[in-house]
Amino acid sequence: MRHVLTSEAVTRGHPDKLCDQVADGVLDALLTEDPEARAACEAAVWENHLLLFGEINARQEPDYEAVAREVLRDIGYDRPGLGLDADHCDIQIRFHPQSPDIAQGVSHRSAEDTGAGDQGIMTGYACRETPELMPLPVTLAGALVKRLDHMRRSGGMPWLLPDGKAQVSVAYEDGRPARITTVVLSAQHTPNVRTDALREALRREVILPVLPPALTDEEPLLYINPTGRFVIGGPAGDAGLTGRKAVSDAYGGAAHHGGGSLAGKDPTKMDRTGAYLARYLAKNVVAAGLADRCEVQLAYAIGLADPVSVSVNTFGTGMIRDETLAVWLEDHVDMRPGVVIRRFGLTRPIYRGLAAYGPFGENGRGMPWERTDLRFPAQF
Repeated sequence: MRHVLTSEAVTRGHPDKLCDQVADGVLDALLTEDPEARAACEAAVWENHLLLFGEINARQEPDYEAVAREVLRDIGYDRPGLGLDADHCDIQIRFHPQSPDIAQGVSHRSAEDTGAGDQGIMTGYACRETPELMPLPVTLAGALVKRLDHMRRSGGMPWLLPDGKAQVSVAYEDGRPARITTVVLSAQHTPNVRTDALREALRREVILPVLPPALTDEEPLLYINPTGRFVIGGPAGDAGLTGRKAVSDAYGGAAHHGGGSLAGKDPTKMDRTGAYLARYLAKNVVAAGLADRCEVQLAYAIGLADPVSVSVNTFGTGMIRDETLAVWLEDHVDMRPGVVIRRFGLTRPIYRGLAAYGPFGENGRGMPWERTDLRFPAQF
């Protein structure tokens, strides 16, 4: 049986990804001052304008504008002419306090009994396609944009500008990656570079070092800057908004997605904490040899601590029944938000760096939800 899966990833300077990093930069600054801060920070950007809005409760608040400008500058929007200038762009701040109706359901005398900050469904996934137990297409797409960012920031390609994206298509045979069929790479650039020179440099210095030779016996189709020109980019080319790269930040379409964005949300929001927990559970199932592929879905109700449902799908690769796994996980892993927050250390300011390329796999190396320390019964 043969099928093709395509996944995408974007550079740090892509307008949507820029917004994710600003929102999580604000969250980190809040948590540095007040680890119990509540935040749902959104960001929107368009040509030389940035809007920060949403709900925030904190005992002490940072200089939001200074935080945003520092993030933009670090990404690479550090001078005029790029469609966004960190030092001179217009920044508007429109925050208001969290609704007390929500707060009364989340806050409890015992931190362990903290209620979920919203209802929602979260999905975690793991498979044996990479050492990090992540799907291959999204891993390769992420590696391409990281390489693109590296070449720009290191000065190796001085004509590169911050915006860019990659897309990788992988053909599967009997559920296993067989070959890479197509790679699309779009990189913003200055107007003074020839298209043929740009395409050859990106092929040689970005694409070829990333693609595994074992999967390129039949040379894949390469589409590099398909329109031939990508000078106008970033917020000058497209408006950006938090949360619009949720799938590429997760599993690239290899698994279901609940639709919730992680960006700018404090850990009482289960869109974030539930996604980390679901990944942890799925990865541990695969790492323990109980399945080759595993998807865990969690569902929470606002104000309640325990999940309202836990389901497991091993796609026919499991060593035991999916229902048995789900029951064991629910019975033996404390999934209350307050417990998960403490277990993973989620009140630390750790989010801005994860926002660049997503929190899972290689990008989440060293993070607690990427550990494989869950112990299953021997009879499994």
